[in-house]
Amino acid sequence: MVIALSVVHLLIAVILIVVVLLQSGKGADIGAAFGGGSSQTVFGGRGAATFLSKLTLVAAILFMVSSIMLTLFSDRRGSSSVITEERVKQIVPAPVSPPAGTPASPTSPAGPIPPGQVPPAAK
Repeated sequence: MVIALSVVHLLIAVILIVVVLLQSGKGADIGAAFGGGSSQTVFGGRGAATFLSKLTLVAAILFMVSSIMLTLFSDRRGSSSVITEERVKQIVPAPVSPPAGTPASPTSPAGPIPPGQVPPAAK
């Protein structure tokens, strides 16, 4: 479902890009934005909505809706991150074996001494 929605989302994005690029500019210079020319608004006069402007509106709405749907579906899928696996590897220490040729030290009856603690005989 997520893959199909991703493909539809990609197609809508391409359509939106093409429709925006096909539209012609307003034909106003920078002076029209500052009150020059015959425009009474900041961004120039706006005529009747053309087919391309309506198609842009529809494509933009579909793009937003598909974006929200993808967000909701990806939240339900769960995490596929490898970070949690890395944390488990860091928490579990690897067993340390003495180098070859060194005699194995005898362990106390209580077991090996945790790192950072001094054995009672060495005090």
